[in-house]
Amino acid sequence: QVQLVESGGGLVQAGGSLRLSCAASGRTFSNYRMGWFRQAPGKDREFVAGINWSGGSTYYADSVKGRFTISRDNAKNTVYLQMNSLKPEDTAVYYCAADITYSGSYIRPTTYDYWGQGTQVTVSS
Repeated sequence: QVQLVESGGGLVQAGGSLRLSCAASGRTFSNYRMGWFRQAPGKDREFVAGINWSGGSTYYADSVKGRFTISRDNAKNTVYLQMNSLKPEDTAVYYCAADITYSGSYIRPTTYDYWGQGTQVTVSS
């Protein structure tokens, strides 16, 4: 079993920055691939960013490329999402997810085995 707890969400003005954290417990964190997703009201959950077990490979949705950075600290069992140049359309609940079975593409929610409870990010114009 894996527990994931997100933090760092909040209200920010357009152009501002936030850093989300996701603390993991329960298994060997360095064995997982990790992803960040978001879900706005009335929309499907969408892929934001993914990272492999070592942090050496990262993947981004086109909508956040160049603005967001995913990283991980395996010593702290934590994955981060640094969000810069935020836009109102980034407003959503952000979720981290863990893939322990390496069963599919980073971008598909069904790839992931465990999810956090989510943290709200609101960007005002």
